[in-house]
Amino acid sequence: MRVAAVIVAAGRGLRLGETVPKQYLRLGAKAVLRHGLDTFLAHPAITCVQVVIGPEDGDAYAAAIEGLSSDRLRPPVPGAESRAGSVLAGLVALEREAPEAVLIHDAARPFVTQDLISEILAALEAAPGALPALPVVDALWRGEAGAAREPVAREGLWRAQTPQGFRFAEILAAHRSHAGAAADDAEVARAAGLDVRLVAGSEANFKITNARDLDRARAQMESPMDIRTGNGFDVHAFGPGDAVMLCGIRLPCDRGLVGHSDADVGLHALTDAIFGALAEGDIGRWFPPSDPVWKGAASEIFLARAAGRAAERGFALSHLDCTLVCETPKIGPHAGAMREEIARIAGIAAERVSVKATTSERLGFTGRGEGIAALATATLVRA
Repeated sequence: MRVAAVIVAAGRGLRLGETVPKQYLRLGAKAVLRHGLDTFLAHPAITCVQVVIGPEDGDAYAAAIEGLSSDRLRPPVPGAESRAGSVLAGLVALEREAPEAVLIHDAARPFVTQDLISEILAALEAAPGALPALPVVDALWRGEAGAAREPVAREGLWRAQTPQGFRFAEILAAHRSHAGAAADDAEVARAAGLDVRLVAGSEANFKITNARDLDRARAQMESPMDIRTGNGFDVHAFGPGDAVMLCGIRLPCDRGLVGHSDADVGLHALTDAIFGALAEGDIGRWFPPSDPVWKGAASEIFLARAAGRAAERGFALSHLDCTLVCETPKIGPHAGAMREEIARIAGIAAERVSVKATTSERLGFTGRGEGIAALATATLVRA
């Protein structure tokens, strides 16, 4: 499906008290307009993007896209006094592209995501229109002269966002036949009898309208969510003994595991995964086996320290996953207890911990029963 996008940037947007339209204000290193534009150009399904600008905004637009080179970005076209008129101008300019679908987006929503674009396009497979929206959850009141007059039922009410998606020929015809103003393109589509599906929107995809919104956007740019993923791998050989420590649980076994500490291969791999996500080396750097203080130490000390270090850096442990590779002992009956113990040590809920087991089909050192291996993944989030 050939998909085009129209980005509406023709409004004056001077309610912020600035001397330039809000779409050209700086947000981080780029203009507000540029953030959304870059997202659309980066989406693999978008074949071309048409920006609609104010007739007097040519210089501001040129500054906003400075350094941008894309064969999918079309020269801007001037908009109209109304939003509906500006959208129509963008749609008409795209006729020669013959797209099958079009996404219409307000330039003042800089935090649109590629995932949302994909969800809108998926909805267009089943309907001629799709609208991202959020349900109204607050109590609603009709006010007059600064006083609350009467409550308004919020059931069935939604807050509309953009991009709104449509099959191109149908929305172009709807805009051409629509008389008067419209709050958004879904209103134009519904007036023409088109079905418009609701798609889950995002609170982060807000529109910059006033100075408070601009402050919120700048704060969001200054403190982006930081998501880290780290991997861990560890191996310990079998040796003399009658039990093994695995993921904090002592399991009866006809042998033990050989190691400088208690040789808990699962907790070692998890510890490495957390330090890896933090880009702070591995377990050997933090707890060197050459240091006698760690001889025979309980491995929960290592995992607790790694979790504590993540907290010091401002990260929350979102998820821990450990896979044990062995022929013996049997892990399944103890996986639940292992999850609980890992959660206790790391200070997170057990629902954020996964423990799995597999064999190597009698291949390699684990298949020959010479030892146990563990693989782990840690996901850290800093908001």
